[in-house]
Amino acid sequence: MSKAEKRSSARLAAVQALYQMELSGSGVVDATIEFERFWNGKEIEGLSFKPVEETFFRSIIEGVVREQKTVDRRIDEALAKGWPLKRIETVLRAILRAAAFELLFRKDVPPRVTITEYVDVTRAFYDEDEPGLVNAVLDTLARSDRAEELAARN
Repeated sequence: MSKAEKRSSARLAAVQALYQMELSGSGVVDATIEFERFWNGKEIEGLSFKPVEETFFRSIIEGVVREQKTVDRRIDEALAKGWPLKRIETVLRAILRAAAFELLFRKDVPPRVTITEYVDVTRAFYDEDEPGLVNAVLDTLARSDRAEELAARN
C-alpha cells in the first residue's frame, strides 16, 4: 500500500475512533490501543480493515482532543446559523472535527487533499446531503485559514 492509501485509511480510522471515543467516553490511549490490537490491517467478521499510517492516525485523534475547543469553535463559525456542531449527528461531527483539525493544524497536508479525502470519508457513511455539507464547511475553513494555498494552482 502506498503512503497516500495508508493516510486515507488513517483518516477513516480516526473518524471511527473519534466516534467510538465520544460514545464510550474512552480516551485517546484506550482508542489507540483498541485500534492497533483489534482493527489495523485485520479482518473481522468478513470485513477487511486496511493498514493505516499509525503516526498520522495518532496525530489526528490526539490533535482533535488537544485542540477540541478551537476546532469546535471554528466549525460552529462555518456552519449555518442555528446549527451548532452539538446538533450535528455523531459520525458527521467526528468527520468534521478530524477534517478541521487537519486543515487548521496540519499545514504539511495541502488543503485540497484534506477536503477531498474527508468528503470521500463522508461518502463511506452517507449518500445524501452530508458530503456537500462537509465540503462547504471545510471550504469555508480553508478559505479563511489557508487562502494562499487554495489560490495557488498545483
